Amino acid sequence: MRVPVKLLGFVFWLLFFNCAQSQDCLREDIKYENTEPAVKASYSDGETVKLYCMTGFTGVYRLKCEEGTWDTIVERKCAEKKCSHPGDTPNGDFKLTAGSEFVFGATVLYTCKKGFEMTSRINQRTCRAQGWDNTVPVCEAVKCPAIRTNAFVNASGNTEEGSYGDVIHFECVSADKKIDGSSDIHCTETGEWSDSVPTCKEITCAAPVISNGFVVEPVQEYQKDAILKYRCSPGFKAREGIPRCAKFGWTLNPECDEVTCELKSRFGVEKINPEGKTIFRGGESVEITCAERYWIFGTKETIRSFTCQENGEWDHQPVCEVTRCEVPRDQHVSRPYSYYLCIG
Repeated sequence: MRVPVKLLGFVFWLLFFNCAQSQDCLREDIKYENTEPAVKASYSDGETVKLYCMTGFTGVYRLKCEEGTWDTIVERKCAEKKCSHPGDTPNGDFKLTAGSEFVFGATVLYTCKKGFEMTSRINQRTCRAQGWDNTVPVCEAVKCPAIRTNAFVNASGNTEEGSYGDVIHFECVSADKKIDGSSDIHCTETGEWSDSVPTCKEITCAAPVISNGFVVEPVQEYQKDAILKYRCSPGFKAREGIPRCAKFGWTLNPECDEVTCELKSRFGVEKINPEGKTIFRGGESVEITCAERYWIFGTKETIRSFTCQENGEWDHQPVCEVTRCEVPRDQHVSRPYSYYLCIG
């Protein structure tokens, strides 16, 4: 009988042990995201545990072991910590490399605008647990080297150290010379001037190529104040004015315009041949027929042809006027009128 009693006692002890073990809560059963692991591997019935969020997250959990099961007492989910605005940099921009929020782990990359360069060693900031790391990068204007001219050229502007966008203007000291090169250059985004520093040279003009005309006695170069003589081809005429060689070239662009005559008035006109045409070239003609009770101006004709001359004028004025009779001269008329309309 003693052996069975011992065996029975062992069974009761085993059951009690298993029952006691089943009341514990295990660390591995905690499934919350972004939390630090609990300190102990298991907790007895009635015991509580506080869970903290991982670095870069805010929130907290408080759990209680209830007969082998975790019961949540406090639950503030772990969320990514937020950072304030990372800060703007003058003459630059920034953008998030990923995502759309300023939260833990987010990185912003700074770039400089056109004509500016970054003087900071680090061009990015990352949201950490304590806030943004590094400092806001600095963008400064690109610089161009100093300008040096000879004694014959004057330069105006920031010639010692030009910044992006700065313009230098050049003029010749002597009024009898002109700039040989660009009179204005600007500091580019690469830190170089847009053109080389110019020099000064004598004022000269080249003989122009004239459409529908030609230069009389042309030379290779004309000196300052020289006058250009030119003629136009038949059917063309020179523009008014005399071209003169000056600092910026010919004072008047030598051109030949086509000779034309315009038919302006249709008053008293019955017919025009060719019909509908109002502009005529040199040498072309038009026939006009006046309406009843009208004559060609200055004549007693009712139909006549007119020719456009090489100087752009009609050979006779193409106008119809009201038919009028001469003043009657008679000894028996005491008060003659100036004009009488001819009827018939």
